[in-house]
Formats: sequence, structure tokens, C-alpha cells
Amino acid sequence: MTLQIENLAKRFGAHTLFEGLSLTVEAPAVLWAPSGWGKTTLLRILMGLEKPDAGAVTGAGRVAAVFQEDRLCPQLSAVENVLLVLPDGKARRGAVEADFARLGMTGEALALPAARLSGGQKRRAALLRAVWAKADTRLFDEPFTGLDPVSMGQAAALLKERCAGKPALLATHDRAAIEALGWPVIELG
Repeated sequence: MTLQIENLAKRFGAHTLFEGLSLTVEAPAVLWAPSGWGKTTLLRILMGLEKPDAGAVTGAGRVAAVFQEDRLCPQLSAVENVLLVLPDGKARRGAVEADFARLGMTGEALALPAARLSGGQKRRAALLRAVWAKADTRLFDEPFTGLDPVSMGQAAALLKERCAGKPALLATHDRAAIEALGWPVIELG
């Protein structure tokens, strides 16, 4: 599947965020632009949560995303939050738990409700939920916020493996994350 963005424009009143934006995304890439450019707004358009003022988006299909906020169900555990996106969740529980272990979360943390997890643990749960969701396109908005360098490296390795060859866009300002991912960088603005 190919994500196609053609002549996209977005304005808020008299302020133009972007205009005439065209991209083709067939494989993972990093979106980089100065703060305030509109990366989050662009991702929200691709998710169908915002409407562009002009242009079109095609080929997004089913989208899985990590927002800047974690958006977890606070009463559920990290594993249960991931299982929510799986039709055969109970059958996949062991594999989901293995991915959490790979990201440095085991035992005690996985038994807690999401409301009691640290910020970094919540980010890892949100990231795994997007990775496990059945999706044609994956969008990540600053997914490594709150992660220490080791956890960020583990998460980047998982994304490189799971997103290979599929449309994925990751918006970040973090140069270490860009290096760890090794994905092509699309510079905007």
C-alpha cells in the first residue's frame, strides 16, 4: 500500500501551516520540521481527525497511531491496552508480554493499571498498541518522549523491525531517535 499526500494545505484563520504539500510514503520515514510547522496537524489529517483546507490523502487505509498523549485506558494494564486492538487478543497475550519484556517492562509493571505507570512505561504501552494494531499505515507523534536512551534504543529497534517495508511516518525533533531508526528523513518547512 502507498500513502499519497497531494497538494495538502492547512490554515488556522490567517495563519497557514502548510500549503501545496505532496508526499508519497511507501516505507517508514521520519518527518522533521521546526516547532510549530504543523507536523502534529499533518498526522491528525492523515488519521482523519482533521480536515485539510485543500488537497487529498489517499492510500492511508487503516491507521494506527501514537499520539503525543498516551491515550491509554487508565483502568487497564499495559498488556490489556494492547490486547484491545487485537481481535484474538487472549491468544496473543504471551507474544505481547514478550514485546514488553523486550522493551524492559516485566512482572510488577505489567500487573499495574496504566494510571499507575510511569510516563516512559505509558509511552511503551502506547507504542506497542500501535505496533500490534492491524493497520495499513502507522503514525507516530514524538513516540520516544519520556524514554531514557536505553529504552529509546529498544523501542527504535522494535519499530525498525515491525514497520519495515510499510508506510509509517514518525514525527520527532530527537536527533538520537532519528539516528537510531536510520529511516529516511523528510524535511519540511
